[in-house]
Amino acid sequence: MANDHLGDRLRRLRRLADLTQEALAEKSGVSVDVVRKLEQQRKHSARLPTLHALAKGLGVELTALLGDPPAVPSTGDADPPGLVAVRRAIMPPLFAPPPVLDSAESLSIPLLRGEIADAWTLYHAADFGRVMEALPAILADARLAAAVGSGQDRLAGHHALGKALQLGGHLAIRLGKTDLGLSSLERAIGAADQAEDPLLAAMICNSVAWAYQRQNRLGDAQAIAVRAADGVEREHSVDAVGLRVWGGLIMSAATSTARSGDYGGATEMMSVAEEATGRLNRMAAPEDGRMVSVFNRSSVRIERVRLAVQFARPDEALALARGLRLSSETPVSWRTWLLLDVARAYTDLGDAAGAVSALEKLQRVAPGWMRHHTLAVAIVSDLWAGSARPAGLRKLARFLGVTD
Repeated sequence: MANDHLGDRLRRLRRLADLTQEALAEKSGVSVDVVRKLEQQRKHSARLPTLHALAKGLGVELTALLGDPPAVPSTGDADPPGLVAVRRAIMPPLFAPPPVLDSAESLSIPLLRGEIADAWTLYHAADFGRVMEALPAILADARLAAAVGSGQDRLAGHHALGKALQLGGHLAIRLGKTDLGLSSLERAIGAADQAEDPLLAAMICNSVAWAYQRQNRLGDAQAIAVRAADGVEREHSVDAVGLRVWGGLIMSAATSTARSGDYGGATEMMSVAEEATGRLNRMAAPEDGRMVSVFNRSSVRIERVRLAVQFARPDEALALARGLRLSSETPVSWRTWLLLDVARAYTDLGDAAGAVSALEKLQRVAPGWMRHHTLAVAIVSDLWAGSARPAGLRKLARFLGVTD
């Protein structure tokens, strides 16, 4: 369970870096009072720009401060067999024989693409355990399809391998294995090049940008997203697939821009992206939207809510969220982020009842995801420490282990 307090992690990392509270504050550009309150557990959470600054001052990845991402909590033990199987599937053993199609076997590219799309659906539903179970076989079949086909079948096989490796990268990052995730994504770009599909390569660049963000490499994240978006805009933004890929990259670049301290610049980029979503309604939908970047008016608005919350603009966040009608294509993972950010905004405004209402909806939508998310625990901890304890808060506190 994600109940290790942010202050405990901060104090442990500060001592490992051999820094006093005052020295960390100076290196990070963060008030020493904030450092003290976090370590004394008088504050249960901090703004994302503050966390980025502290991580930079400590010389660690952002995830070291945030704790486990919303997936499988790490215990310090050896990797479980399921993760070992995923690792082996992403990085096959050296000198392993090439895949060979048995004469009695048949390999259907459409069936394989369907399995990959289903696995992406599970991922967006935060069902990481089932993705972990399915991914090794999917990667094995995709490698086989890329190796044994010819002509268009071979290109389709490499495309399937690229999407499967992209999923492997996302899963590894959610499991806290960022370097494994980047390794998978680098292999995915290689497969996309073999598939001769620049849009697939651009989608994977967006995933790489997300991984860089998690490593606090904000400049690198922004650069790769902008470069890929420029390429897509020049050549491929005339249909729904190209526009969705371009829009996802613009959103990613905006997020890195905001986290680098330029909230105004990020807002302008998000406004451009949101305006572009109107063009999607006049275009033919992709054959299978699950295989394409998430980009629609709902996703842009959800990301704008997130950035407003992170930059201490709770009123703006709630105004953006109010009346938001979620697209049927909006994955569960995006819906959960929206509810969590709305709860944070209500908490910042001192509206405990509003926060509890949003958290109760979140628990109904994704209880497993919520249980492993450190920010959900931090919000409930903040509410529990307050003077107002509305109906439903005790049940949430017990569910997340904040109280007995």
